[in-house]
Amino acid sequence: MIVGIIGSGTMGSGIAQVAATSGCKVKVFDTRQEALDKSKNALEKILSRLIEKGRIDQVEKDRIQHNISYVDSLKDLKDTNLTIEAIIENLEIKKKVFSELESYVSEDTIIASNTSSLSIASIASSLQRSERCIGIHFFNPAPLMKLVEVIPAVQTSVDTTNKVVKIIEGWKKVVAIAKDTPGFIVNRVARPFYGESLRIYEEGIADLVTIDWSLKTLGGFRMGPFELMDFIGNDINYTVTETVFKAFYYDPRYKPAFTQKRLSEAGYLGRKSGKGYYEYGDNAIKPTPKEDAALAQYIFDRVLVMLINEAADALFWNIASAEDIDNAMTKGVNYPKGLLSWADEKGMDWCVNTLDKLYDEYREDRYRCSPLLRKMKREKKSFFSLV
Repeated sequence: MIVGIIGSGTMGSGIAQVAATSGCKVKVFDTRQEALDKSKNALEKILSRLIEKGRIDQVEKDRIQHNISYVDSLKDLKDTNLTIEAIIENLEIKKKVFSELESYVSEDTIIASNTSSLSIASIASSLQRSERCIGIHFFNPAPLMKLVEVIPAVQTSVDTTNKVVKIIEGWKKVVAIAKDTPGFIVNRVARPFYGESLRIYEEGIADLVTIDWSLKTLGGFRMGPFELMDFIGNDINYTVTETVFKAFYYDPRYKPAFTQKRLSEAGYLGRKSGKGYYEYGDNAIKPTPKEDAALAQYIFDRVLVMLINEAADALFWNIASAEDIDNAMTKGVNYPKGLLSWADEKGMDWCVNTLDKLYDEYREDRYRCSPLLRKMKREKKSFFSLV
């Protein structure tokens, strides 16, 4: 099988490594030779480190590298069976690239986008044979993260979806099939992890290091929301939030925070700029959290219930199955538990009552309880009893 990758950045290069490791011949396309050279050199370093760690040997390294070639013309992707685009999150640019690519590849070639939040239907509309288009959303770093969201558009054929699921599972990934709605599963359901934490911070309830500490200590999250936003990049995280907010017709549940907007505008992007919510210079000193048990519990409960509510609403609107929603959050962003499983553990009474208290306090639609949670409470059911 021949796989084309459009874009040789971190994500494109990671996907190429995944496909090549699984035995596919891969062609990585970029218009800039320096970008292709950077991708090739990065792979060399990654594979060399894997040898040092004893995870692969020299023969395996040579095999993977031999499976990847680097090209600077879209025409060179004409013999691909599957081509995955991983370029800038700009709809018009993606549509232009897809339209040109279609003029070169065969009628059977599947054309996919790795977009994290743009409409697959809109991207597919640029093709004459839109039934071949689908979303294949990997998570960074692609070689390590197990989850891949597969997103059929309204135009996508069942045959295309089935072929893609088989291919991605053959690459030893866990597939979660998502409806083509803003943010798909992960980038929709995860919004409160950042948004509600920012709200708590902006209200002055706790400082950012205390919020991070609370969620890691009580929730078992590997990184707190502010640490994670700095890791992702505040510009990227803010753009995704803004995109989802607009795409949901300005639903207040997804409202961005001025704090993150101002940091992005100032160039305080996080680790990559040396400063974000935290300092990352050589002499940077991380502040100390306020280790107040009651405060930590309040922070954790408030963020968790908002995450659960978002997961429940995703299930209510048939965005994905309960199993895929939980898999998406544990394998896509390393949550310690699936949110729907967490809801079952906490109990539907707790979920609904906690949300209602927030709504009573703020009287904002942001805190409206999902109809499915109310139904589960009323009928005393588990989310997984619906399967």
